[in-house]
This record gives sequence, C-alpha cells and structure tokens, in this order.
Amino acid sequence: MKIAEIREIATNELAERIQTEEANYNQMVLNHSISPLDNPAQIKQLRRTIARMKTELRQRELNK
Repeated sequence: MKIAEIREIATNELAERIQTEEANYNQMVLNHSISPLDNPAQIKQLRRTIARMKTELRQRELNK
C-alpha cells in the first residue's frame, strides 16, 4: 500500500486497519517459523506498510 492510499483512509479506519495488519503480520511470522512461506519478502513488505500507517496516524495526531 502506498502512502497516497494511506492518506485517503479516515483516521478511525486507519487505526482499525493497523490492528488488523499487525495481527496478520504476527500470524505470517508464526506460519513462517513453522513452515517457510512461498515468498518471505511479504513479511518485510507488510512490516513496512504497518510502519507507514503508524507514521501517518502519528502525523495526524500531531497536527490536531
């Protein structure tokens, strides 16, 4: 997900999306530790997407 797409999401929906993506990330890491994923780069990509979302949420908090 690109930063332009993240900026279009409403603040409350963004917070919910972060929780969902973090749960998805934790599940993906757990699955990868049990049996390797087909594409382990997905973990890195998802971690960075979560970071982008958290950054945008924090910027919105500071701009209030």
